[in-house]
Amino acid sequence: MTDAIQSAANQAKDAAKNAAEAAREQLGETLDAIEDKLNVPKRVGELKDRAAKSYDDNPVPWIIGVTAAAIAIGGLIAWAIFSDD
Repeated sequence: MTDAIQSAANQAKDAAKNAAEAAREQLGETLDAIEDKLNVPKRVGELKDRAAKSYDDNPVPWIIGVTAAAIAIGGLIAWAIFSDD
Protein backbone atom coordinates (compact mmCIF):
# COMPACT_ATOMS: atom_id res chain seq x y z
CA MET A 1 0.00 0.00 0.00
CA THR A 2 2.83 2.40 0.73
CA ASP A 3 4.19 1.89 -2.78
CA ALA A 4 0.86 2.99 -4.23
CA ILE A 5 0.82 6.05 -1.99
CA GLN A 6 4.44 6.85 -2.85
CA SER A 7 3.67 6.44 -6.57
CA ALA A 8 0.63 8.71 -6.30
CA ALA A 9 2.69 11.30 -4.41
CA ASN A 10 5.40 11.19 -7.09
CA GLN A 11 2.78 11.56 -9.83
CA ALA A 12 1.24 14.53 -8.03
CA LYS A 13 4.69 16.07 -7.57
CA ASP A 14 5.47 15.59 -11.27
CA ALA A 15 2.11 17.06 -12.27
CA ALA A 16 2.73 20.10 -10.07
CA LYS A 17 6.22 20.56 -11.55
CA ASN A 18 4.82 20.30 -15.07
CA ALA A 19 2.05 22.79 -14.28
CA ALA A 20 4.57 25.21 -12.75
CA GLU A 21 6.86 24.91 -15.77
CA ALA A 22 3.93 25.50 -18.16
CA ALA A 23 2.84 28.53 -16.13
CA ARG A 24 6.41 29.89 -16.14
CA GLU A 25 6.63 29.44 -19.89
CA GLN A 26 3.26 31.14 -20.44
CA LEU A 27 4.28 34.02 -18.15
CA GLY A 28 7.51 34.45 -20.11
CA GLU A 29 5.59 34.60 -23.40
CA THR A 30 3.14 37.11 -21.93
CA LEU A 31 5.94 39.32 -20.63
CA ASP A 32 7.67 39.17 -24.02
CA ALA A 33 4.42 40.23 -25.72
CA ILE A 34 3.95 43.11 -23.27
CA GLU A 35 7.53 44.24 -23.77
CA ASP A 36 7.05 44.15 -27.52
CA LYS A 37 3.87 46.25 -27.28
CA LEU A 38 5.54 48.83 -25.01
CA ASN A 39 8.69 49.15 -27.11
CA VAL A 40 8.14 52.76 -28.22
CA PRO A 41 11.12 53.08 -30.60
CA LYS A 42 10.04 49.92 -32.40
CA ARG A 43 6.44 51.15 -32.65
CA VAL A 44 7.58 54.54 -33.98
CA GLY A 45 9.70 52.79 -36.59
CA GLU A 46 6.75 50.63 -37.64
CA LEU A 47 4.52 53.71 -37.89
CA LYS A 48 7.15 55.52 -39.94
CA ASP A 49 7.43 52.54 -42.30
CA ARG A 50 3.64 52.35 -42.68
CA ALA A 51 3.41 56.08 -43.42
CA ALA A 52 6.22 55.89 -45.97
CA LYS A 53 4.57 52.92 -47.68
CA SER A 54 1.21 54.72 -47.67
CA TYR A 55 2.78 57.82 -49.21
CA ASP A 56 4.57 55.71 -51.84
CA ASP A 57 1.31 53.93 -52.71
CA ASN A 58 -0.78 57.10 -53.03
CA PRO A 59 0.71 60.53 -52.22
CA VAL A 60 -2.42 62.57 -53.06
CA PRO A 61 -4.13 62.27 -49.63
CA TRP A 62 -0.85 63.17 -47.92
CA ILE A 63 -0.42 66.26 -50.10
CA ILE A 64 -4.02 67.31 -49.46
CA GLY A 65 -3.60 66.74 -45.72
CA VAL A 66 -0.38 68.74 -45.48
CA THR A 67 -1.92 71.55 -47.53
CA ALA A 68 -5.01 71.62 -45.32
CA ALA A 69 -2.88 71.65 -42.16
CA ALA A 70 -0.75 74.51 -43.54
CA ILE A 71 -3.87 76.53 -44.40
CA ALA A 72 -5.35 75.88 -40.96
CA ILE A 73 -2.15 76.89 -39.17
CA GLY A 74 -1.80 79.96 -41.37
CA GLY A 75 -5.40 80.89 -40.62
CA LEU A 76 -4.87 80.51 -36.88
CA ILE A 77 -1.76 82.66 -37.01
CA ALA A 78 -3.54 85.32 -39.06
CA TRP A 79 -6.51 85.22 -36.67
CA ALA A 80 -4.19 85.62 -33.68
CA ILE A 81 -2.38 88.54 -35.28
CA PHE A 82 -5.38 90.42 -36.70
CA SER A 83 -8.06 89.77 -34.09
CA ASP A 84 -9.14 92.61 -31.85
CA ASP A 85 -8.87 90.77 -28.53
